[in-house]
Amino acid sequence: MELWHIIVLAVIQGLTEFLPISSSAHLILPSQVFGWPDQGLAFDVAVHVGTLAAVIWYFRAEVGRLTVAWVGDTVRGRVGQDSGLAWAVIAGTIPAGLAGLLLNDFIETSLRSGLVIAVSTIGFGLVLWWSDAVGRRNRDLPALTMKDAVIIGVAQALALIPGTSRSGITITAALFLGFGREAAARFSFLLSIPLILAAGLLKTLELVEQGGATGWAAIALGAALSFVSAVVCIHLFLKFLERLGLMPFVIYRLVLGLLLLVMLW
Repeated sequence: MELWHIIVLAVIQGLTEFLPISSSAHLILPSQVFGWPDQGLAFDVAVHVGTLAAVIWYFRAEVGRLTVAWVGDTVRGRVGQDSGLAWAVIAGTIPAGLAGLLLNDFIETSLRSGLVIAVSTIGFGLVLWWSDAVGRRNRDLPALTMKDAVIIGVAQALALIPGTSRSGITITAALFLGFGREAAARFSFLLSIPLILAAGLLKTLELVEQGGATGWAAIALGAALSFVSAVVCIHLFLKFLERLGLMPFVIYRLVLGLLLLVMLW
């Protein structure tokens, strides 16, 4: 890849991984629409590592507290508020993990197309708007139950469809369950940690099996840029979410989806 391809794709990954607009769609589009060379598996691993490091660093205090509580309460055979949230993250990860293992090959061969991205971008964008319009937004994370976590986790499995957006569909599900926007976003971010880690490990195993040359400079630059852009994205998204709402992202998805349909016509 050329240098500017690396910069653009890494920043796109960092910004879109946590915004409700689909990172997978935006990483597929340059090659589909502009004819850019495929960034390759090694680069995908690098930018996933960057975004994983970003969300762990940004929520480092919360991640540390939940981890300590989960280990301590599990040893003692009890469940407290923090360990309960940790268990909820685990429960919410299982559906998407199983769906990924079972459907990954089918999705890679059959669903990574511009038409699928356009339709899912529009369709799930409208569902996001609906959830924000009808959601009560009167629940916070301490009220999260295991049933809530599983429902949000099942919704997260839909993010395997390119164009859906993992953060978008999990925030959508949480809003339908009555959670506030910030609570929905924070749980979505926490839920991303094990899933991005699992996806990164899977891609790393595929990379090892494939072998071949590796552009370490591109990998390092991609990881660093995706880390920085993801940290900035998370901070600004949480800061302005209550003030701006989700309508700007809905509008963006509708415009992007319609443009894609026009280009594919």
